[in-house]
Amino acid sequence: MANIKQKTIGNSTLLYLDNYLPEISVEMFEAQYWQAQNKIIGQAEGRGTTFFFRENNHDFVLRHYRRGGLIGKFIEDLYFFSGLAKTRAFVEMHLLNTMYAKQLPVPQAVAARVVRRGLFFRADIILQKIPQASDLFTILLEQQVPATIWHKIGVVIRQLHRQQIYHHDLNIHNIMLDNDDKIWLIDFDKCGQRAGETWKADNLQRLQRSLYKELAKHPDFKWQTQDWLLCLEGYEQG
Repeated sequence: MANIKQKTIGNSTLLYLDNYLPEISVEMFEAQYWQAQNKIIGQAEGRGTTFFFRENNHDFVLRHYRRGGLIGKFIEDLYFFSGLAKTRAFVEMHLLNTMYAKQLPVPQAVAARVVRRGLFFRADIILQKIPQASDLFTILLEQQVPATIWHKIGVVIRQLHRQQIYHHDLNIHNIMLDNDDKIWLIDFDKCGQRAGETWKADNLQRLQRSLYKELAKHPDFKWQTQDWLLCLEGYEQG
């Protein structure tokens, strides 16, 4: 597994892999830093803006941790601090690098930052960008995907479950497909390893609900129940 280094600068604590960003600094976690160098190559809107930038011939994703739901309307990005090891950025970085070392289809986490504010913290994470990939939701708005892809999705989810990896937000937006038809899973915030078996069926059902939700919202969403059966088949055979 990659050797994760740690550095404290003022009220910020950084984790990083020095083979990607050897001269790590707190400024690297700010989009303005990369914009000033004309290195932003794109952005995506979701719960806040995610930025993509290029550095040292690598493409990266910069994501700031933001709250969702009702509480997110009042407290946008502050979290209660109960120890560095429990912060969302540090948990996600260690989890992703553990999975990456096991050759699971997830992006590698390159760096994370936690900024203390009294009893609270804010956080950011930098990941490797998956090359030439789109999320499956966007693809299904335009075209159907082959049966083999749905089968692969089931296989990939089973791979995670065999390692007892729980994905907190397993939905169609967090499944990526690259130009080589490889499936990737992203967004492992609030995820981790879980014991037992009972949660796995609920995890699959969460994905199924997200498909029905998008089908109801988008009449041209190119998904059908038969696709879900192919996904389950891949899961059982995976």
